[in-house]
Amino acid sequence: MATLSSQMNVIVEKTKNLIQLCEALQEENDLLKLEVQSLQVAFQTSTDKSHQLEEKLKAMAVAKTLDESDVDRDAINEKILDTKQKINDFVREIDKCIGLLR
Repeated sequence: MATLSSQMNVIVEKTKNLIQLCEALQEENDLLKLEVQSLQVAFQTSTDKSHQLEEKLKAMAVAKTLDESDVDRDAINEKILDTKQKINDFVREIDKCIGLLR
């Protein structure tokens, strides 16, 4: 009978150890779940920030293209003014030649 009692005590002791181990693992599992949630939020935040930066980059590329267009327009306007000035110079020279011929 003593052996049966001692065996029962061993089983009860091992059961208590298993219950404690299960509780410890459950606490660790809960902590890991919280960490996973925190990492998911951080990942989502960084993904959103990445998308925002990509949109800003696209906007800046468009703005740069528009700035280059303005530079091209300025260059074209400058060429037009130069051409008009040359035409005016030619007209004056032609007028001088006509004046000399009279």
